[in-house]
Amino acid sequence: MTLATKVWRRAKDLLPLSGFHFGRPLLLFQSDDWGRVGLRDCEGLEHLRSAGLELGDRPYDFYSLETAEDVTALVDTLKRHHDSIGRAPCLEMNFVVGNLDFARMETEGWRQTQILPLAEALPAGWARPGLNQAYRSGFDDDVLHPALHGTTHFCRRAVERNLAAGGERADLLRTLWKAGTPYIHWRMPWIGYEYWDPEEAADDRFLESAAQLELIGQTVGGFAKTFSVLPGSACAPGYRANEDTTQAWAQHGIRVAQNGPGPLVPPYFDGNEMLQVFRTIEFEPATDASLSIESCVQKAESCFAEGIPAVISIHSINFHSTVKDFRSRTLQLLNEFLNVIEARHSDLLYLHDTELCDLVQSGTLRTRQGTLPVSVTKKRFIKAQILRTGIA
Repeated sequence: MTLATKVWRRAKDLLPLSGFHFGRPLLLFQSDDWGRVGLRDCEGLEHLRSAGLELGDRPYDFYSLETAEDVTALVDTLKRHHDSIGRAPCLEMNFVVGNLDFARMETEGWRQTQILPLAEALPAGWARPGLNQAYRSGFDDDVLHPALHGTTHFCRRAVERNLAAGGERADLLRTLWKAGTPYIHWRMPWIGYEYWDPEEAADDRFLESAAQLELIGQTVGGFAKTFSVLPGSACAPGYRANEDTTQAWAQHGIRVAQNGPGPLVPPYFDGNEMLQVFRTIEFEPATDASLSIESCVQKAESCFAEGIPAVISIHSINFHSTVKDFRSRTLQLLNEFLNVIEARHSDLLYLHDTELCDLVQSGTLRTRQGTLPVSVTKKRFIKAQILRTGIA
């Protein structure tokens, strides 16, 4: 990255932007990591414990993969709720469309990574009967909506560099792979995220633009094969995205870029005509034992008061149940949260990312049930000021 590019990208946050504000309370759900395998259920747990790993220090030691029953229970919970026009909440599911092909990697002596497309199968040793049908039933009921996460969640360049170097890191990778587990990120942060290599110099951690464009093209192709539709919204693994990432997304027809939680930034169009949307509420019972419904409701109320969408961040681990039951508590709290929001706001609207993008352009929410005009106004703001002070 040249010095001029660095200066320009940092200076852009000081330029005024036009943010979108809405005359009705809007609520969206964005959820990462669907389709990504982790701990291979209780069998994988015992395999890794017998190999000397002590598991259980953090919730992500028990991250596995959703089952058909997990997805169905989520769908049933969402369908019990309705907004002011009778629509249920819709969960934007950001999918990882590839997993490590452990069987092929074993035949090659565990020397490099190989990717098995989600459209073809789950890795050897993994079984999830009925899962694809559960996804599709949720899509058909308009309570689930597929979006793009990545082909891998980790940076392949970083993993293969550490694998080639040998030593403890390479040994840990192979131990996990032999148990059918790709990684446990908090134990090995050096694997990075798909477009971001943490061990490069600070200004060079993102992969170069050509590499990102190629990766994202492959990912969009894998997504289309899996779901028979092109993605309209995307969230980079680990929220690690830069302008090269959004340019590549835009070139492949993606219209909405999802950003991680932080201050209340209104949605706005960037220079690539991508709608930048920011998560405003972390609803993560699996990783937050003290999660408070009252606090989440207060954050939603702050969004509504500012006229910006309440965007809920809730990762797939919250719905897992095979190794540790995160699902039951999550669905109970989710039900309570939605009951409160619906009771307080008779004009509430549930929608997903591409509907939000259409709304800011047309002033109309288009649904299967018809169309609804919604007041949309623009207000100027400076992003750097919000990031620094939390105040628009």
